Amino acid sequence: MEAIIKHINNLYKTIHAVEWDQISKIPQSGGDRIYFRITQGEQSWIATYNLNIKENETFIYFSEHFTSKELPVPKVLAISEDRSIYIQADLGNVSLLEVLEKEGKTGHVFALFQKSLKALAKLQVEGGKGLDYSYCLTSKEFGKHSILTDLLYYKYYFLDTLQYPYDKQALIDEFELLSDRLASKELNHFLFRDFQSRNIIVNNDEVYFIDFQGGMQGGLSYDVASLLWQAKAELSNEWKEKLVDYYIEEVQKLLPSKMNEQQFRNQYNGFVLLRLLQVLGAYGFRGLFERKAHFLTSIPLGLNNLKNFLSISPISADTPVFAGILNWMVSEEVVQRFTPQVANEKTPLVITINSFSYKKGLPNDESDNGGGFIFDMRGILNPGRFDEYKKLAGIHKPVQDFLEQRTKMNTFLNSVWDLIDITVENYLSRDFESLQINFGCTGGQHRSVYAAEQTVRHLRNKYKVKVLLEHTNKNNWVK
Repeated sequence: MEAIIKHINNLYKTIHAVEWDQISKIPQSGGDRIYFRITQGEQSWIATYNLNIKENETFIYFSEHFTSKELPVPKVLAISEDRSIYIQADLGNVSLLEVLEKEGKTGHVFALFQKSLKALAKLQVEGGKGLDYSYCLTSKEFGKHSILTDLLYYKYYFLDTLQYPYDKQALIDEFELLSDRLASKELNHFLFRDFQSRNIIVNNDEVYFIDFQGGMQGGLSYDVASLLWQAKAELSNEWKEKLVDYYIEEVQKLLPSKMNEQQFRNQYNGFVLLRLLQVLGAYGFRGLFERKAHFLTSIPLGLNNLKNFLSISPISADTPVFAGILNWMVSEEVVQRFTPQVANEKTPLVITINSFSYKKGLPNDESDNGGGFIFDMRGILNPGRFDEYKKLAGIHKPVQDFLEQRTKMNTFLNSVWDLIDITVENYLSRDFESLQINFGCTGGQHRSVYAAEQTVRHLRNKYKVKVLLEHTNKNNWVK
């Protein structure tokens, strides 16, 4: 990580003469790209490090093309010689999803969704003009092959993990039928591909788009379906209907000839289903295979979103195998399989989490049953070795940034949570009263403290369980 930051600094100096005040890693989501925010005074930039050079080339080209048309995307300001690093304008750090979660479904938020759809229509139609689709990452066009790929992605990474018996050849035949039906080229323009509220930045009440490097040519309605049916957004059906109507009005103003509205709506319904399945495939891959907690907890949302869609748009009768699978998949049995138990006011379980120093010995367990977990954090690089962190602790942001950006702490904790979650769920089901989890390091000040704090947050968020936290060596921290 230090070598990457050094290279970013060299590139930063080509666009700004003054040394930066700070560079901090931005938490990653689904991809392998690593983002950093650079600040100097009141100015800021985003630096991206990515060894997938083709992906970088695509983003850079799309950004340059869209900015030349004054569309709301970040401008690329500097590119490293090997194309592995680029610096772009910082459009802000508040997404439309965050505004929605903070404000709720207010008139202001509805207006932001309208602004997003209006800007999307312009990006699709105007941005698609003169675009060289040979720069696309995978396929140049979202046609039958891409549609079938998404359906198979869902099949392999989500459906097949459920171990539900079905006629595999019949399902493939029905996927072929659905792909043919959705592959019409009449409404093709630029397709963002991952147009969702996390990729829409809100700054001074204006909207901007990021992460469009997966774009290609495709049906207008796909991006609309992606935004309005995003599981995390949980938009009401009333909002969805009004926003689709609004989008149709806006895109009609930009098209050279009048669009067949019924054709658009038919394709939209098909793309809603496809998008919901593709998202479940992503949740399955990132959650069930890569064991990333955020994606695992999103699966029930995705299933309930699909259930909502099926209640207003039933599957065609000519795909009976697929219809049967989907109706079973949104059943209470399957949804509950992915829904963690949540504590209530009568839940007796209390989880005690301690950070400790191995020099001072292990924490005592005063409960009747004893046992629990002890995790040794000494395999993680110690921030206490560096002068600037010696007098800080794992509760302080500079230490947290160090552990997140320069060590394998996040990987370690994901593995820890995989283990303790099994026990927590079992204890909740059996009405056990206590569980102790301990994190130890050399001084009980940096690594163990951070791990304990993050584990408290994880358990409270996921299980709503009562957690007691103690940093047992706090009185001996270097100050």
